Amino acid sequence: MIIFKPPAKTGGFVFYVELLTCTNIIILTTMKKFLLIILLTYPALTRAQTKAGKVYDLLVGTYTTGKSQGIYVYHFNAATGKVSYLNKITGINNPSYLTISASQKFVYSVNEVGNDRAGSVSSFTFEPVSGTLKLINKVPSNGAGPCYISVDKANKNAFIANYTGGSLTVVPVKNDGSLGNPSQTIQDEGSGPNKERQEKPHVHTAVLSPDEKFLLYTDLGTDKLNICNYNPKAEKPLTPASTPYVSVVGGNGPRHIAFHPNGKFMYLIQEMGATVTAYDYNNGKLKELQSQTLVADGFAGKLGAADIHVSPDGKYLYTTNRGDANELEVFAINAQTGKLAFVERTSTLGKTPRNFIIDPTGNFLLVANQNTDDVYVFRINKNTGKLTYTDNKIEVGNPSCLKFASSK
Repeated sequence: MIIFKPPAKTGGFVFYVELLTCTNIIILTTMKKFLLIILLTYPALTRAQTKAGKVYDLLVGTYTTGKSQGIYVYHFNAATGKVSYLNKITGINNPSYLTISASQKFVYSVNEVGNDRAGSVSSFTFEPVSGTLKLINKVPSNGAGPCYISVDKANKNAFIANYTGGSLTVVPVKNDGSLGNPSQTIQDEGSGPNKERQEKPHVHTAVLSPDEKFLLYTDLGTDKLNICNYNPKAEKPLTPASTPYVSVVGGNGPRHIAFHPNGKFMYLIQEMGATVTAYDYNNGKLKELQSQTLVADGFAGKLGAADIHVSPDGKYLYTTNRGDANELEVFAINAQTGKLAFVERTSTLGKTPRNFIIDPTGNFLLVANQNTDDVYVFRINKNTGKLTYTDNKIEVGNPSCLKFASSK
């Protein structure tokens, strides 16, 4: 209940405002009469009940081979960790990874399907008040099994990692947010020592450097982290950097990368070896600093390291390990050297934590457990980096990607 007391010269009426979220109305009660005002939307009401600047839209990409129907949108309260359903778009085939334009007007997803070169990517308009996504168009990814997509800050080009096809594709983005035909495809060659998993290239991620002068992409199949110069105005925007790649230990399978907020350090998670490697980063060049295992001493189960992120304050690094571990690992980051010190492991409370995200305030970590159809919300202790489950949970089919957008 909110009470407004106007100056005495207005008549001295006291207005009582009662928020009835379930019926989407506000009842204004005065000493003489009742006024009924119909609110336009429920989301506007829910935002009015939270602290300004603390509510975000949470987008969840999924695999649609199970219970999921497409991409889901929720409201996330970064003060409480509460999550509420907002909207969804259906009929999108395996939108397993998403990215959001810097303007937050557009969303892009892979469609992780296809043999040979038959994969595709989709573009959507995004309306944060209602959480409405509308399909703009879909174009080929020029490779099978696209599993990762990113866009530059100017929203001029999208970069797609085709896992099954072992290639990286550049797709131009038009002013209306739609995707053009691919402008460049880089086909990797080679293999690795693990004949079951590394029989050919498997490109897994494509991330721009903080200054967007370089694009780095991993190839799990060849144990390489590739580095390209990026020129958004060129007909073919990517060319090999002066040092075109760095290699990891054979059979480790590089997967995802994360830059430190200061831009001086970069961290690589290696799926098959369940290892995280720290690098010094300087203008497209990498110098290895340290490697740390994600697994406890004596662990003998199946490995499957997946995702990696640095906290917004740059103090902690978080990773996930799937397989038989199903854990989140926490490392403290030395601000001067970039090196890591192990802090803790904690259960993700589900199976196959493919992806996770830290909210923009750094208060919470949300982890998507693909094979148990759930997303759990953990509170982050900013002093220690440790995680505590909050009792907040989303049930959604085969979640595989989490992204935040500002809720206007």
